[in-house]
Amino acid sequence: MSIHRVTLSNGVRIVVEPIPYVRSAAIGLWCKTGSRHEHESEGGITHLIEHMLFKGTPTRTAKQIAEEVEGRGGSLNAFTDKEVTCYYCRALSDHVDNGIEVLSDMMRNSQIEPDELKREAQVVIEEIKRGEDEPGDHVHELHLEHRWGKHPLGKPIIGTRESVASFTQSDIRAYMDRQYTGGNVLLSVAGNVDVEQIVIQAEKWLSDIAPGAENPSVDRPHGTQAKNEIAKDVEQVHFCIGTDGVSIYDQDLYPMAVLDASLGGSMSSRLFQEIREKRGLAYSVGSYSLNYAAGGAFTVYGGTSPTNWEEVQQLVRAEFDKMMVSGLGEEELAKTKRQIAGHFVLSLESMSSRMTRNGRNELNHQREIPLEESLAKIEAVTNEDVRNLANRILDERLISTTAIGPF
Repeated sequence: MSIHRVTLSNGVRIVVEPIPYVRSAAIGLWCKTGSRHEHESEGGITHLIEHMLFKGTPTRTAKQIAEEVEGRGGSLNAFTDKEVTCYYCRALSDHVDNGIEVLSDMMRNSQIEPDELKREAQVVIEEIKRGEDEPGDHVHELHLEHRWGKHPLGKPIIGTRESVASFTQSDIRAYMDRQYTGGNVLLSVAGNVDVEQIVIQAEKWLSDIAPGAENPSVDRPHGTQAKNEIAKDVEQVHFCIGTDGVSIYDQDLYPMAVLDASLGGSMSSRLFQEIREKRGLAYSVGSYSLNYAAGGAFTVYGGTSPTNWEEVQQLVRAEFDKMMVSGLGEEELAKTKRQIAGHFVLSLESMSSRMTRNGRNELNHQREIPLEESLAKIEAVTNEDVRNLANRILDERLISTTAIGPF
């Protein structure tokens, strides 16, 4: 299916992928702003704004915002990460116009009432407390904080209790005036929709957003080698062992995907087989790659008993060394590439995945990236590519470890 791209006069972009054989659509209203765009005194404000945009406009209460989508059989949600915020909904094809209107009303007209702001700040503080009570989740945030320090990508998305409690209505307004501008806003729609009607709706509801340039880029983060063990009264050691990875613009983006998948991306991966299946040292163990515009991170994570913690670290190091010396065998490389390509193709059966992929491609690359192009780049990855990347990022002098446990 062809993807249609339109830019309004104020810089707001629209990306539409019509899929006529489904009966629904996914709608995402994106803003290219995240925790890395916050000033020193603004830690967590992007995430708090995401919460506040559900709290009411002059024409809709918080309950009405939810009911107008859910009462028509759809769903409504949002997320904030380090570089983007997305407000999204799923809707039946007959109610796509309503979905666009509701999302636009939230972004353009939220009242940010002081009493509501105070209540929602307390909700986010409870969210922070919940995260701190769950070391298996909290260790990931701490790991990037420790690794990247003061770099904008090292800041926690959710902020701190103190910062979240400090924000006023004027703080929120100032941030939105600065960041929620035409050059940063994108409407992405995928599903059974009429392209012209989507553009008409976008003109109607989004053309009054103030124009503005995209955010400036930031320097690449460079992690420091360190071992941080945080004492907590828990049964397991929850850990992250990692290094700097690749950015979304790096030529090693696809070799990184292969390296990640083979080391810890599935039940058949090396770390899962070696640590869980062969030795029974962990219930959860795996890896992931984070890819941002400015840089990236590769992380191995898991949980193990304190008595096994030293052995698990040695096993992770051994797998890193094997990857640096010999990379992947011919059969393992072919299997891993098939696995990545298969997951990629299967994900596109979801309208939400298509909407997200199209939105990110437009925000990051200003173009459509055809499926065939991505599959060809996966297939083109060689063992030499993987081994060279491993030697660039997995050297022992580059690795940092963060662990929460009964130390």
